[in-house]
Amino acid sequence: MLRFAPSPTEDMNISNLRVAIFNYIVSKQLNEDLIIRIEDIDVEQNIEGKDKEIIEILNLFSIEYKSVAYQSDSLKYHQKMALQLMTQKKAYACFCSDSKLDELREESIKDGKPFRYDGFCETLSDDTVLNTNAPFTVRIKEPEKNIKFTDFDVDSFIILKQDKTPTYNYACAIDDMIMDISTVIRCENHLFDTPKQIHIRNSLGYTKEIKYIHLPVIVNAISEKDNVISVKYLIEEGFLPSAIANYLVLIGNETPTEIFSLEEAISWFKIENISKDSAKFDIDKLRFINRKHLETIDNLRLSKILGFADTDIGKLGKIFLEEASTIKEIKEKVAPIFTPKTLLPGFEEESLKLKECLKEAPFFDDFEELKKYVSEKTNLKDKNLFKPLRYILTGDDNGPNILDIYPLIKNYLGEIVK
Repeated sequence: MLRFAPSPTEDMNISNLRVAIFNYIVSKQLNEDLIIRIEDIDVEQNIEGKDKEIIEILNLFSIEYKSVAYQSDSLKYHQKMALQLMTQKKAYACFCSDSKLDELREESIKDGKPFRYDGFCETLSDDTVLNTNAPFTVRIKEPEKNIKFTDFDVDSFIILKQDKTPTYNYACAIDDMIMDISTVIRCENHLFDTPKQIHIRNSLGYTKEIKYIHLPVIVNAISEKDNVISVKYLIEEGFLPSAIANYLVLIGNETPTEIFSLEEAISWFKIENISKDSAKFDIDKLRFINRKHLETIDNLRLSKILGFADTDIGKLGKIFLEEASTIKEIKEKVAPIFTPKTLLPGFEEESLKLKECLKEAPFFDDFEELKKYVSEKTNLKDKNLFKPLRYILTGDDNGPNILDIYPLIKNYLGEIVK
């Protein structure tokens, strides 16, 4: 079992999505289920509706999963296992106030040492704990030896807050046990969390080994800073989910081809080939890949994305790929064709004549025949004919060849020239 565990406290960004995609691919390769676990225990930070938005994005990218679970639903298990640890003297009540802990942190900073809890409450007797009415957190005792996963130092850290809700690492460790997770694929910013989660499970006598894979973050190709580009933003800008997925698998990876689908990647993807260096996000490269996906997209599907249901409009959209590389940009090219037009500056009189003529014109399958007809009816020729005619038909006085455009819009002539 694999899990993707997003937080409903922020938009899903491209690093999050990359983690989701890799979890999906590896789950398919291992023939194991993938579950989505919404990490909603930080109630005050949760954004209403963000969990549903995350699921919608995963569905948009055709990431298949067995079920959706909410971390908060496991609260009773978190508390029960914390009580078990306390009973076994592997965890203890800590009555230290926030101000006391801040004081200890400041002392550590002055001494140039990493903060470690001094273990004062661990020495309290059972009678003292029983007769103390102050609120308390629950801390797990530090491990007797280093966690084999890494040499990061693990101290006595909090597992239950004063309101008896779990801390992040404790909830993750318990939920991974409950859900029988075999492999955890996540960003490297969780690297310091891993030994703590292993320690929690070890303390509970959980012997199954969970394999951890930490992915480098995605950074901006120019600034080298952590990239927080949201997936929602890229979709709104007109990038196809298939192209975004293609790009996120491609960067920092060895692939047999540059352009591929997510399903194709399942057959050859090797997560061990992912570079250990931070992956660099390059919007121009994404635009290139998006254009390649648009070139091969089904014409009817593209038409529907553009707001029509006609293969000719899909073909029309592809004509503009020489100038556009996203759905948004294609829409900006197609929209003027169907938008009521003002008269072309410098050709106002000619435009009026042509519009009236076109409204009465019979249907012509060929543009040259249409042009011949309106020229005879209006006595307009050369640029006085062609320039305003092109503008009336396309909303632009330059661009792709009108001979390529006309066959795809001829059935809409009445709507275009009204």
